[in-house]
This record gives sequence, structure tokens and C-alpha cells, in this order.
Amino acid sequence: MRLRLTEFRPRTGPHEHRVVQPRHTSLTAPEPIGRLLGDHEGLNRLAGLFSFAAYSRHTIVHVPLRDGIPPDEGRGERVDLVLAHHSYGLRPSRWPELRRTLKAGAPLSVRTDEARTHKDADAWRQRSMQADFRDELRHATHARTFFLFGSRDAFARAAVDFAYAAGWGPRQKGVGKGHSAMVTGIWLKDEPGGGHPREVLVCFKPYPPYAHFKRPGG
Repeated sequence: MRLRLTEFRPRTGPHEHRVVQPRHTSLTAPEPIGRLLGDHEGLNRLAGLFSFAAYSRHTIVHVPLRDGIPPDEGRGERVDLVLAHHSYGLRPSRWPELRRTLKAGAPLSVRTDEARTHKDADAWRQRSMQADFRDELRHATHARTFFLFGSRDAFARAAVDFAYAAGWGPRQKGVGKGHSAMVTGIWLKDEPGGGHPREVLVCFKPYPPYAHFKRPGG
């Protein structure tokens, strides 16, 4: 998949950050359960972005969702999405300062490798059945932003799930009338000290006018 993004390289002190931004879909914060709504294009683009994040250890992927067109269903605070590797060391409390520096970006075109993504997602699934498995996505919500921190394989697994939602979402009952349909989810690691096992429901939802929506093969 080819992604057209915007690249920023702001500096905070001695550190240079690489940030990319795409567009589309809507996301509400998991309190305790979040919801991500997207049409085929939006979910497919997110699949590509998670794949890009998987192999971009030194990059922050920022998906600005909170100020887009609000969905006509659901409730909760709409938030942006940020993806970063555990090893990057991004602290959510520093994000507002960094976000304010994103002023002059440059166009960036990248291509993802779906075969590689599926291979690493399969490796994640096999390891997830082991008793000592710990390679899960961790999350935080701060400054109207939902952060996901993970490893290469964890992001690859999420990418495959989004691709599945993009492909099978249009086939779900009721979507032709504008209703959303849950297809998959992002299962998250408990917060330190335990608590509710939060998750984000990934739902397919066509955007209006719904009369133009056609199922694949229809």
C-alpha cells in the first residue's frame, strides 16, 4: 500500500522527532470502552499506518481525528491517535508541547509491505498463546489524544485486524442503511496495578450519502 503523509521534524532540546500525519475516521477514548468508526478507505488507511508504525521505530505516527466531521452515532470524547514504539520513550505529558511545533510539514510518500506485516502478525499470534506472553499494546489518554505503545509485531497484528475490518465491514448487515457494525477490536494491556481490561471497538460505517454505498461485488 502507498501512503501519502505529511512529515514533520521538530526539535525539543537536543532531540529530533519524526512525525507523520494522515486523515480520516473518528475515535472516542476508551472510558472504559472506546469506539473507532471508519469506512473502507479510512480503515484500510489505518491498516497501512499501523504497518508503517510497526517498522518505523524512530517515528511518531499522529492521526488527527478529533476535529474532523463528527459521526452521527455514539458518544464520548473524540480524540486523536498517536502510535509509537515502546523503545521511543514518548511521554504523553510531553505531547502537547511537541504537537504545537507541527507547523511546516513536507509531503511524504511511503509504501508498506503487506506480506511482511502478515508474517509478523502471525508470529505475534503464535507467541500470544504462551503463558509468559507480554507483548501487548499499552495505552494512555492525555490532552484529547489516545496513545498506543507497542512493538513491531503488536502493531503488525493490529494492522492485519484493520485490513480485515476494511474488507469485511462492507459485508455486514445494516451498513447499507448507514448503521455501524463492529468487525474487530484493539485489545489493550491493563493499566499498571490492574483495572478494567480496556479495549477499542473497531466498527465499519459508511459515510453519507448512504444511497451511494455498494457492497463489494454488488
